[in-house]
Amino acid sequence: MNHPASSWLKTAVALIEADYQRSADTHLIALPLPGFARLGIDLYLKDESTHPTGSLKHRLARSLFLYGLCNGWIVQGSTVVEASSGSTAVSEAYFARLLGLPFIAVMPRNTSPEKIAQIEFYGGRCHLVDSALQVYDEALALARQTNGHYMDQFTYAERATDWRGNNNIAQSMFSQMARERHPIPRWIVVGAGTGGTSATIGRYVRYQRHDTRLCVPDPQGSVFGEYHRSGDASLTGPGSNIEGIGRPRVEASFIRTLVDRMLEVSDLDSVAAMRLLSELLGRKVGPSTGTNFIGMLNLACEMRERGQQGSILSLLCDAGERYLPSYHDAAWVQARFGDCGPALARLKLQLA
Repeated sequence: MNHPASSWLKTAVALIEADYQRSADTHLIALPLPGFARLGIDLYLKDESTHPTGSLKHRLARSLFLYGLCNGWIVQGSTVVEASSGSTAVSEAYFARLLGLPFIAVMPRNTSPEKIAQIEFYGGRCHLVDSALQVYDEALALARQTNGHYMDQFTYAERATDWRGNNNIAQSMFSQMARERHPIPRWIVVGAGTGGTSATIGRYVRYQRHDTRLCVPDPQGSVFGEYHRSGDASLTGPGSNIEGIGRPRVEASFIRTLVDRMLEVSDLDSVAAMRLLSELLGRKVGPSTGTNFIGMLNLACEMRERGQQGSILSLLCDAGERYLPSYHDAAWVQARFGDCGPALARLKLQLA
């Protein structure tokens, strides 16, 4: 069957695939933590900040665009609309510009100015709303007004990526771990915003029959932890203060049955862990990476107490430079969360 838009579609898919071929895989970083390493516990971070748009969400945006194109939802001239707290919108704006499509990001008004500037740098338009719970309906309404496509990452993130392989993030993790002391991780730790990454990893682990468990550290205010315990999909809450992870409602892409363990993480702990990890690496990381690091340290301490050996693998989600005026600013943190000094001191003791 001859589709009128087939020529444009072929070109669009080819542009995205060519962009992918220009990007090498992200690095796997071994964390220098002698207090754990001498006991046979190794910690690793997959550095997703090295994608062209600077975050883990580059993978998701690429998958969502290909999914929308191949489903016939995105066509020549489509306005692409997304509900996003920042990083997904940055990455989607990049791909929209690559294809010559208009892009609108609907996001809470408190999204960092740095992320807004990045979206606008790629030619996107930011539509700000007062509450995280407003982004969904507003994005859908804008898509209808423009006769465009609402990307809806919170619904499609878990299905847009081929979880069986095709060089997805899980396959890349296990390939890069192949020559390490403990090549099959005892734990993989990953925060959840849409839930797409945890779904991909959880499914891949089961499909490959690996003895790896999945832990999702969840920031305070998010409903995912309670949903994991109760299964009540109608839950709502205040939402997270840690950009990119946690949600004020249960999202369709968060598959609770794939998660072996949830850990609730306070905002102060996330920020303290972000600062500690930045010191250890000699470079700044973002707050969601701090949340991941809390999960890693909790599990490593448990393994140490039980005399277990093995590896723990997580993600460096994005670079800290995006958060210099916010999470990396002491006065900003003090005003919003309080003093994270005691939490930082406690975390440093865990490394001894």
